[in-house]
Amino acid sequence: MGELNIDTQNGVRMLTLNRPERLNAINPALSLQVERALTEASMDDEVRVVVITGAGRGFCSGLDLMKGKSEESTPVTRYERLDELRWVGRQALGIVQCDKPVIAAINGIAAGAGLSLALACDLRFMSEEARVTAGYIRRALSPDGGMSYFLPRLVGQAKAAEIIFTGREITSDEAERIGLVNGVFPAAELHDRVLTFAKDLAEGPPIALTLSKRLLAASSDSDLETSLKHELTAIKTCFETKDAAEGIQAFTEKRKPIFRGE
Repeated sequence: MGELNIDTQNGVRMLTLNRPERLNAINPALSLQVERALTEASMDDEVRVVVITGAGRGFCSGLDLMKGKSEESTPVTRYERLDELRWVGRQALGIVQCDKPVIAAINGIAAGAGLSLALACDLRFMSEEARVTAGYIRRALSPDGGMSYFLPRLVGQAKAAEIIFTGREITSDEAERIGLVNGVFPAAELHDRVLTFAKDLAEGPPIALTLSKRLLAASSDSDLETSLKHELTAIKTCFETKDAAEGIQAFTEKRKPIFRGE
């Protein structure tokens, strides 16, 4: 069992942060494993949806500020020294650039970079008992991992400022109310409910899902005219797929479509 457990069932790849003794705090090794796993999932046609969750009581408690002896003795490579994004930034970029929908199943505390990890995902579901917090300000730090980018786009500039400036904890009820998460489930049901959602999503048309994710990502930095052009290019590609023909035929035959990603 490594620091990241990987399991794939019915087109859903589950990535479980596995450092429960540290509430799944992120260190460079774990972040690199997550980044690589996302790249592999993106390239694997058998994977249609990715779910990220945590082992034990926490989702991710943020950056691991307690370095182990092995980390202290590991020299910094030239690549690491010159990398402007560093490993936390590349992890966020890896989620956005993954061509499959990525879902965060927030089973426990998500703090600091742990919250940033969840924010970078396309969808977020949360346990009733879980809490989230920006947390940085309480340690005299500013956000990283994409929090300053993702949070205002989800909850608005003023609410994002409040969450970051105060560093206060946010309950599952508030998180759902302000649009931070897509849904909240009882703790005992979170895993199964998210997995059911992910499996349903995985039965959708993979090419259309990928193009839809790309359109949403591009829209953040595009004007309306550019977005319209991107949409036309994407939907033209969709119309050329066998899945589109299957979708139309299933509609006329009043049956559930079977999408094969072709």
